[in-house]
Amino acid sequence: MPAHLYQQLSSRFPAREKTAFETQDGVRHSYGEVDAGAARMAGALAALGVKPGGRVAVQVEKSLSAVLLYLGCARAGAVFLPLNTAYTPAEVEYFLTDAEPTVFVCDPKRRESLADAAKAAKVAHVETLDPSGHGSIVDRAAGMPATFADAERGPDDLAAILYTSGTTGRSKGAMITQENLASNARALVECWRFTDKDVLIHALPIYHTHGLFVAINTLMMAGGCMIFLPKFDADQVMSYMPRATSLMGVPTFYTRLLQHKGLTKDATAHMRLFVSGSAPLLAETHREFFSRTGHMILERYGMTETNMITSNPYEGERVPGAVGFPLPGVSLRVADPETGAHLAQGEIGMIEVKGPNVFKGYWRMPDKTKAEFRADGYFITGDLGMIDRRGYTHIVGRGKDLVITGGFNVYPKEIETEIDGMPGVIESAVIGVPHPDFGEGVTAVVVRAKGAGISETDISAALEGKLAKFKQPKKIFFVDDLPRNTMGKVQKNLLRDQYKTIYGG
Repeated sequence: MPAHLYQQLSSRFPAREKTAFETQDGVRHSYGEVDAGAARMAGALAALGVKPGGRVAVQVEKSLSAVLLYLGCARAGAVFLPLNTAYTPAEVEYFLTDAEPTVFVCDPKRRESLADAAKAAKVAHVETLDPSGHGSIVDRAAGMPATFADAERGPDDLAAILYTSGTTGRSKGAMITQENLASNARALVECWRFTDKDVLIHALPIYHTHGLFVAINTLMMAGGCMIFLPKFDADQVMSYMPRATSLMGVPTFYTRLLQHKGLTKDATAHMRLFVSGSAPLLAETHREFFSRTGHMILERYGMTETNMITSNPYEGERVPGAVGFPLPGVSLRVADPETGAHLAQGEIGMIEVKGPNVFKGYWRMPDKTKAEFRADGYFITGDLGMIDRRGYTHIVGRGKDLVITGGFNVYPKEIETEIDGMPGVIESAVIGVPHPDFGEGVTAVVVRAKGAGISETDISAALEGKLAKFKQPKKIFFVDDLPRNTMGKVQKNLLRDQYKTIYGG
């Protein structure tokens, strides 16, 4: 079977002359050009000795050439390994040593600083690719034919390895198969009603599953067009809305758009869909965006190991704070974290999921893989949540974020929701830190609105009648911003470390 993932995508490509990507300088690239560019990249990789199943590690800035490199890997049967551009040489050395790629592609400005890491990992070839889309790998590809005999790769063969963040222990490489990606793209095209008439504003990074697989695979599966921006800029995004139909973003995109005076119903009249993911969207952001534009943001839920799992409905109520229903072919349940016993609707427990989207396991970690799957094949996500009486899934936090104080379980989301709803509060993060009497002390870190005078006493008083005493924060701190990773998720591990001694621990 020739390159299952690429065959699934290319079989749905529209006319070769139709635009697939438009870059910020206004240059348009057709599906025919993308297909030829992917063939040339595949030829370049094969010439460097990349075999089907071999790994290609990539740490580069966003560019169309980087997309062609990803597609070239798919055609050559290589396993694509995208690395966050923020990773240090020491971190890169770990990934290269663990994955053993044949080729490593990096920014030419970082080649010298990464040379030792590549040498230590015994990488055969180090190539370059800069933010403008030029570099040695592009030069190699330029001399290759515009056609390529795609490698034989079936649905269960690997398409990518994505490393998890590694906030606890060493990072794990999630093995993503060809059909994991293809099935998820098909499901999203169906659920989100994408067609070849769609134009997506693409302002996400492409080293992450959101920008790379959710956005690019889905739009190419639908035969749509992407306005390909190097990063999110509110002015730039607003300027494209009159001729775009959709935007995929993280919550930060929407909070920044809400600060833009041009965000109105008229300005967004041509848009049909705004999607948010990678981090929780505040209910207040959801409501304010609807008030300004008449659009209900569609929130969905996914993770590195599973691609997308659930989505609020395209037609039907999009519930603020909920992530909707399982995608077609995906099964989701809530279980007791300790026993694995299935829990009833409304009960909070560990979210477990099964389906064609779920990864194959962790690279070279058979014991870890076995520990993360139930005997019946369900993957234990590590996310705590519940299913309400209407079937909507709600995420209440990561299992490691659960606070156990005085023997009681406290779910941070419940407290954060109360604090976030108070006048003068932008957002909050609730954590548990060592406490001599209670094991962990419930602690809130709050971002105030500019000029707001809300105090620790005000918040404590407001929570007094709303939450049980054991749930109420023992201390409340105010900060200008919460620490976030590149995809907008609050890094509670950093907060826990920062405040770990406040109770004398």
